[in-house]
Amino acid sequence: MMRLPAMLAALIFAAGCKNVAPDADTDAVIVNPDDASRAALQAAVDAALQTHVPLTADALTASSILVIERRVRPTIDGTPAQGRTMEMPIQFRLLTNGSDCVLVDERNDARVVLENTECAAL
Repeated sequence: MMRLPAMLAALIFAAGCKNVAPDADTDAVIVNPDDASRAALQAAVDAALQTHVPLTADALTASSILVIERRVRPTIDGTPAQGRTMEMPIQFRLLTNGSDCVLVDERNDARVVLENTECAAL
């Protein structure tokens, strides 16, 4: 059974999906971020990863790449556990396509238009 936040994220993710022409893509950053644009980005990332991942308020405002790494769990004394994490970080790329801000999941090229978000080309 889906929890309410997961259902909401899935609905926002589905609503944000629409066809965009990849040949008009340009790397972009978010400009004039506000609560609505941060919520759209958060919902898109959460839906893509099927879990909540905390994002900073300035995510994608200085770079077009968002990197998500697995959190290293601490040991019982609070220090980071030793060992190698063999997983590749997950990357998202922000693009502008016409007037749309498009978040692309680099793992599978899934594209989501971020509603209520203003982007500027790099």
